[in-house]
Amino acid sequence: QVQLVESGGGSVQAGGSLRLSCAASGYTSNDPCIGWFRQAPGKEREGVTAICTASGRTFYADSVKGRFTSSTDNANDMVYLKMNNLKPEDTAIYYCAARNWDGATWYPLAQSSYHYWGQGTQVTVSS
Repeated sequence: QVQLVESGGGSVQAGGSLRLSCAASGYTSNDPCIGWFRQAPGKEREGVTAICTASGRTFYADSVKGRFTSSTDNANDMVYLKMNNLKPEDTAIYYCAARNWDGATWYPLAQSSYHYWGQGTQVTVSS
């Protein structure tokens, strides 16, 4: 059974930093890929970044490029999202997600590409 647990959210002022963690258990795949998504109040969930641990590929939404960095600790089944220069518009619940490898074309920042989800962690950025 795959379980994903996020942590590290909190409240910061604009310009500050946070590091989110995603602990993945029971997750195996030919090409393990973890995505980070966020959902702000009244808005749809959007893809932020994705990282594939076997290939090292990373993907970022334009809105976070240069500010957010995704990384992994494969030995401990952890994925991290370091967020720098946070802006009020980054305020949202952040979720990590994992996908099964099926060999088909997939879109790293699309919700439909992922099969397992964590419960989310709140990030609030004040101006």
